Amino acid sequence: MKIVSDSDIRNLVIARLRALSSGRKISMGSAGEFSKDELIKRVAKNDEIGKKIVEIQLQYLRSLKEGFLLAD
Repeated sequence: MKIVSDSDIRNLVIARLRALSSGRKISMGSAGEFSKDELIKRVAKNDEIGKKIVEIQLQYLRSLKEGFLLAD
């Protein structure tokens, strides 16, 4: 089994963010709204907002794997 590094995970999240439309804003609660480019920079810097985005994306991907998002 290959161990995935933090850098690999951040690169995956950045690739997913790049797929968003350019005009889209993501709200991070009290932290405010962020553009796609801002989020990519935050994930690359691995700051608190970037870490939160990575955590959210990983939760989403895990839920897909477990089938929680599939409709009947």
